[in-house]
Amino acid sequence: MNKLYKRSAALLTTVSAIGLAMPAFADGHGLDLTGETVEWIIPFSETGGSARWANFYAPLLSEALPGNPTVVVIFMPGAGSTRGANHFQGLEYEDGTTIFGSSGSTQFPFLLNDPRVRYEYGDWNVVLASGTGGVAYLPADLAAQLEAGGVDALLEENFIYGSQGATRLDLVPLLAWELLGLSVEPVFGIEGRGDGRLMFERGEANIDYQTSSSYLSGVVPLVEAGTAVPWFSFGALDADGNLVRDPTFPDMPSFAEVCEAAPSCETSGPAWDAWVAFFTAGFPAQKMVFLPAGAPQEAIDAYSAAFRAITERDDFAEISEARLGVYPQLTGAAAQVALERATNVPEEAQTYVIEWLADRYGVVLQ
Repeated sequence: MNKLYKRSAALLTTVSAIGLAMPAFADGHGLDLTGETVEWIIPFSETGGSARWANFYAPLLSEALPGNPTVVVIFMPGAGSTRGANHFQGLEYEDGTTIFGSSGSTQFPFLLNDPRVRYEYGDWNVVLASGTGGVAYLPADLAAQLEAGGVDALLEENFIYGSQGATRLDLVPLLAWELLGLSVEPVFGIEGRGDGRLMFERGEANIDYQTSSSYLSGVVPLVEAGTAVPWFSFGALDADGNLVRDPTFPDMPSFAEVCEAAPSCETSGPAWDAWVAFFTAGFPAQKMVFLPAGAPQEAIDAYSAAFRAITERDDFAEISEARLGVYPQLTGAAAQVALERATNVPEEAQTYVIEWLADRYGVVLQ
């Protein structure tokens, strides 16, 4: 095994802290992982939403897979997740003991033809697609200015934001803040969104966003302590594809509502259309689990059945809400549809974003 891997601090092998054990699915799937260790590669650091997502699922997956293997989360950060994704692309299926967890920050470089991308989603086999949301928040003093004077009160502020990179999932908040007319200077190069939160906590950044799982676990305590104030969620898509409030944060305004209320922001035009397109690609299927190229159907079926059994537990809604939020967890054909939506954007939106990245950040993708 590559020595550059970072193993998680604890091997998550039981579900004693979460709830009921479930039967294995060895019969009828032809995959038996008895005595094996499944390595779940996460291409980010241990501090972000992908880490919390994988660490939530890992012990449940151990119980649900045939043979009840140990499931170990391995962190492989670098180059905004393209390092880990490129590594996974080079693997061929062997015995079902390696899986990969992608994020919107893995999808966006793929969508934007980032030259560092050496991976192809079409070669991989999706077995779970997890939706999520995102929340933008401010320090208490700037939140007070916003409360008193609206977005206009923030237009003269110089914001600092810890970012994984302009072609990562951070594209969504960066473009949102630009639509609002804010002056936000990103500090590129952090390895995970949790590192951005730490910058905020240390006073090195004065604006931030976290995906829902990280917000619930890492930012809510800051809100309770009075050092952070939520501003808006990005929102969610309803069954008809309309932008609505995030079901995990129903009392929080969506970005569409904030934009509509701000004199400097418009919910129409090329910039807005590009934001909607990349939000749609990045969040409704923001995290996905894959088996590598060459996986046989019996292995795909076994993993899909295991994740489906987890999400169909009677207590899943209860145990997942505080960790993941309230979002679809898709398997089978539904996961495949989610993958296709997450790895395709309209050409007009792609062109707009590529030109915006070059003009705003000097990022030239070629």
